[in-house]
This record gives sequence, C-alpha cells and structure tokens, in this order.
Amino acid sequence: MKDLRDGDRPNAGASLAGDKPSERASQAATDGVKQGRGISVTPGPSSDETPSVRASASDSTTDKGGSEPSGRRRRRRRKSARKAEAKGPASTATSASSPTVAVPAAPGQKKGRRRRRKSGREIQGRPLAPQKAPCQSQPKPQGNLSGHREAASHAAPGTAASTPVARRHADDLYAALDLGTNNCRLLIAQPTRPGQFRVVDAFSRIVRLGEGLDATGELSVDAMDRAVEALKVCAGKLKNRPVRRHRLIATEACRSARNGEEFLARVLRETGLELEIVTRETEARLAVAGCSSLVGRETDGLVLFDIGGGSSEIAMIDLTENRSNRLANHIKAWTSLPVGVVTLSERHGGCLVTPAVFEAMVAEVDVLLADFNPPVLPAFSGLGEGRIHLLGTSGTVTTLAGLHLDLPRYDRRKVDGLWLSNADVDLMLDRLLSWDFEARAANPCIGADRADLVLAGCAILQSIRKRWPSERMRVADRGLREGLLNEMMASDGAWRRSGRNYRYRHQRSAQGEKS
Repeated sequence: MKDLRDGDRPNAGASLAGDKPSERASQAATDGVKQGRGISVTPGPSSDETPSVRASASDSTTDKGGSEPSGRRRRRRRKSARKAEAKGPASTATSASSPTVAVPAAPGQKKGRRRRRKSGREIQGRPLAPQKAPCQSQPKPQGNLSGHREAASHAAPGTAASTPVARRHADDLYAALDLGTNNCRLLIAQPTRPGQFRVVDAFSRIVRLGEGLDATGELSVDAMDRAVEALKVCAGKLKNRPVRRHRLIATEACRSARNGEEFLARVLRETGLELEIVTRETEARLAVAGCSSLVGRETDGLVLFDIGGGSSEIAMIDLTENRSNRLANHIKAWTSLPVGVVTLSERHGGCLVTPAVFEAMVAEVDVLLADFNPPVLPAFSGLGEGRIHLLGTSGTVTTLAGLHLDLPRYDRRKVDGLWLSNADVDLMLDRLLSWDFEARAANPCIGADRADLVLAGCAILQSIRKRWPSERMRVADRGLREGLLNEMMASDGAWRRSGRNYRYRHQRSAQGEKS
C-alpha cells in the first residue's frame, strides 16, 4: 500500500494497484482499522472527486510498483508536512470545509516524531481588554477632608469587594502647634511604624511673645504682632494640607498674661486658628510623651526636664514596676518652675554674664527647686544606681550638644539622642562663660537670637544637676509638638490603621518602581 497525506501532492488520490479509486480508499481505511493503523478518510466536496487517504508517519508499507525508495518517500512526506504546517491558515482552509474522521493511531507509533511535529497555528480568539488598576478608577476626592476619606474607603465600580484599597496619604496627616514664650513651632507628620512618624512639614520661628511680660504682666503689642505674623504662616501650611486631626496649644506666656485671652481672640480673628491654653501639668506630660522613644529598656528611672522661655517643667519617672510603652503613665512626681530663659535673662541680664551673675541665676533656681518634695521612689533610693539618668528637651541642652560636637552648623540628626557625660557638660559650661556676647552670637549653634538666652538656660540646667546628680545626660531635640502628635495618633488608632496598610502601601510603591 502507498502512504499518502492530504495536500502533499496534487494527485492525492493516486492509484492503489488494480482497484478503482473509491474502492481503493474504502478498502485502505478498512485495512487500516483492522491492522490498528492511524488512517483517516476525508471525503471530497463531491462524489466525483477522489477522496484523499492519509496514513500515519509510522506506516512502513512500500509501493512495489514505484521506482522511488520508501525512505526517500517518507522524507519527502515529512518535508511537505512541515511546509503545510508553516503555511498556517492557508493550508487548513480545505480541511475546515471538510470534516475529518479520525482513526486511533497505531499502538507502536513512536512518540519522538509526534513531538517534532509542532503546530504552527497561533492563539485563536480576541485578546482580552486591558484592565485598569483599582486605584486608577477611584473617584477623585472633592471638597473637604471627609471627601478624601470617603473616596479612599470605597472601591471603584466593577471591582471585587475583597480588592484591597490603598489608604490615601492625606488621611494620615496630623498637625501640632506650640506657641511658647520664645518660639512658635508647627509640625505636620504622618504615622509610619508603631510609635513613630514621618515629618511632612515643619515651621519654627523665634517670636519672643513673653518679652517684657515679667515686668508688666501683659503681652506687648510688638510681641503679639510678631506672633500673629508667624501664626499666619502656620495657618497657610495647615490650609494647604488636608490634615486629619490637629491640636494647637499656647503655654506659659498666654497662661500668665492678663491679656492672654484677648490675644487668642485676635489670633482666631486674623488667622482662623483656635489655640487652647494648656495647664502646667499637661505641659509636663506632653514633654514626657514626646521623648518616650529615647528611653531604653536598661533604664530604671530618669528625670526629664523641659527648659522653656517662661517656665521649666520637671518630671520624675520610675520604670521599676509594671512597665508599659507609654512613658507618661510612669510619672510619679512633677513640678513646674515659674522661670525660663526669657524671664531669667531679663532679671539678671543676658548680654553681659559674668561668673558672679551666673551663680546668682543658679541660686534663684535653687530656691524654687527647694520647694519641690517628691516621694521616695525605688529607682532613686540607691537601689538602681547607674540605671538612672537625666533627659533634657530644650534649646539649652541641644546647644550644648552642638558645641560638644563642634558642628559647623546645627544638625538635628546628630544631636537628637546624644549622650553627654558630666565632664562634657562642665567643659561646655566653662567654654560658654569664657565667651562674650559677640562670640556667642557668632557660633552657628547659638546665633544672635539666642546669644542672650543660652546662659540663663545653662543656669537652670546647673541647678537641676545639683539636685539630681547623674553620671550622664541624654539630649532630646523634641518636645511638646512630638508629645501632641504621639497622643493624637495613639488615641485615634493611627498606628493600627497604618500597620494594616503600611506593607500594602510600600508594596504598591515598589511595584510601581519596577513597572
């Protein structure tokens, strides 16, 4: 029998010896089924046409009447089959119009040849329409901050309900403003990891709101004008950012001035900011809350102090019992001294400070500290020697740290968290006392705005060191603003929300960078 394949040669219905074409085709199909060969019969378009007979590649039947060797015929059939497959749709047009009846292949058929005969057809059907990411089809927020939260909490139409929605960064912004006796400070931050946040925007300006307050008992017109101008800048920053929650406080200057309430009414009228006057106890607690991340597990107790412009807050913290992550819960005793760098320098003079003037300032603070009688605490009773230290959060201690590092310009990253020994502090105090006003103003870590205040702050620090001797002191470039942010984020559950979405946001940003 002669092996033929449909489409190999024009005379696909070539003769099988001594038989008619139709009889030969049917007989070949019958013999192929009986012998287990993979033969299929494809009927032609009409009964006059000769049906094409296709035999399997493994069929080794030879045509005795032909002069061409069987090996050459097999090679030619394989070559023509590869050409037909390479043509693709053109070679399959005939077979599409005429259905093929398939017969099972022979059991002894080799698998290697079937693997070599790869289909040349392309993927059928239309390509899928490109799908938009969920974040691209979300509606844009409009209006106030509630519109931002509403847009972030609803998925786009047509998406699955379980599709995670990335939180908008605007929903995570918190703001804290501290209007003190000497400075006006604003901080806008976003919570990241539990107990931490990233600063988005900040503002700080020396306004000297308490200038002349100790002598007159009222805020001067010039001081209020300087403060209002600084607060207008803060109001613009708050207006440009959709802050989720904010808290704006005023401290000792507005607390002790007779016209403090009138000044806050003017601030609300001209800037739109509504400030609240906090108590001294709240001020001490906020200072502690702002420095909680600087207290290590090896510490049993510490004395935290905040030397301000009009008052100085001191808190004694005992961590020996039922230690928790919130440092403010461990305040066992606190006091607020009605003296700060502005009031003390105005009483004794800040430009020309001799060693005698400095000792007089220290003696005045000693009298105020003598009235403070804290209870006996385990961490300070001698049992935990070496495990207690001082922690200062004010411009005075950060200035000493900058001088100790001999910085060409002040750098918060190098100062915040720095440890100073007793010998280091004594050396810096002696160095400052040896300088005149011009030398202090020329130092990049002090400047002309603080040259007349730094020694008054050092006098308050010296009195605290005498009352609570410690081998070392840690410097904190943080304070009330950080305490306000920590308390707002903790009470609002911001770190729980950011914890659920923190990895998702960063995965989305990483995927965007890769793409």
